[in-house]
Amino acid sequence: MDIYGEIVLDHFRHPRKAKLLEGADWQATDSNPLCGDRVTVTLNTDQNGIITDFGFEGDGCAISVASTSLLGEKLPGRKLDELLKMPKEEVLDLLGIPISPGRIKCALLGYSCIKKALINAKRKE
Repeated sequence: MDIYGEIVLDHFRHPRKAKLLEGADWQATDSNPLCGDRVTVTLNTDQNGIITDFGFEGDGCAISVASTSLLGEKLPGRKLDELLKMPKEEVLDLLGIPISPGRIKCALLGYSCIKKALINAKRKE
């Protein structure tokens, strides 16, 4: 197995930040009805819109869990506005392995959750 496959398996077996934040500033749940994957993400931010913490719960395949775990490691310190503009290719690159067209939704599930949380909150303002 190559090093990138090992990274995905490590994040699947030992996901980082795999706990929902109590009293989170932002939260959303999304699922992939094609395979049954489901992820809930939570974010906390400071007064400047900078992410201070991230947490998630997920039940799904190695790709969806690993992708959300890897994404959660990269988010603290970034601005919310950056997340809304983040290209999906940046998330796919975190996995470091080729993703087949049938697995793209799995790989982007955590990412779509985060965007959903931010867009829903902006609609309420």
